[in-house]
Amino acid sequence: MPNPEKTSIKTGIIALIGPPNVGKSTLLNCLLGQKISIVSPKPQTTRNRIMGIVNGPDYQLVLLDTPGLHSARSPLNLAMVKVALDTLPEVDAILFMIDATLPKPKQESSQLDHLRKVNKPVMLAINKIDLVSKEKLLPILTAYQEMFPFTAMVPISALAKDGTATLLTEILTLMPTGPRLYPEDIPTDSTERFIVGEIIREKIFRRTNQEIPYSTAVVIDSFQEDEARHTATIHATILVEKGSQKGIIIGKGGITLKEIGKAARHEIQDLLGMPVMLKLWVKVQKNWSTNPRFLTELGL
Repeated sequence: MPNPEKTSIKTGIIALIGPPNVGKSTLLNCLLGQKISIVSPKPQTTRNRIMGIVNGPDYQLVLLDTPGLHSARSPLNLAMVKVALDTLPEVDAILFMIDATLPKPKQESSQLDHLRKVNKPVMLAINKIDLVSKEKLLPILTAYQEMFPFTAMVPISALAKDGTATLLTEILTLMPTGPRLYPEDIPTDSTERFIVGEIIREKIFRRTNQEIPYSTAVVIDSFQEDEARHTATIHATILVEKGSQKGIIIGKGGITLKEIGKAARHEIQDLLGMPVMLKLWVKVQKNWSTNPRFLTELGL
């Protein structure tokens, strides 16, 4: 629920938009000072819109991490792109992110066309500058300056936290004044149950290859906290579309599933601040990624 306090500060909603794997989730976690959005080296890790609420003494920024914009064909990917584009009309400003290490993708012109239609101020963040020389940045800035009337262009490294303070200052210049939209002690509107499912999915992305990560979904079957013992017991199902994928997720002698569970459990314990018993199962649910009803249940 919005906080009814009346003190006027700089406050607003910003969409993080851009191609897959440019570092939107890393930037959200960086500005928030804690991990809310999962990250992996693979593109299209983010499927849902993730909200991070960044608080300062005289500002509150609501950042919306969105799935990467890409040429989509499958129902799952089309739903992911729709999640990103549907975010734009409700925000005060847009932060379009690119990867300084990559050549300009052909589809970025059409992505910027989407931004022209919403009539919102748009900033450009050139991420991963720690991986390129300064001489290579000027041509990138010039090219994007010719492509779109950005209100500001800020080179950053979200991973190294370089340039992020400048970026924050530039964002604040675009924000209106008003009361805080959320209480100061709330970093996100995502439930612990949702974040736990995302953590498990991240570990799948990091430990499997090819089509396997993209053919999986995680459903939290039960989430129980024992207040007396200060422990939590979580049961989750990893859905795959084929029997062969199930075998890969489990691994020889169950080793892959054990590794996924161990890595996820450690991070979930840090999130919840208590010991966790995590039980994982793998189930074949054919064509889940093309089932509109199931995609809706996943929030897509």
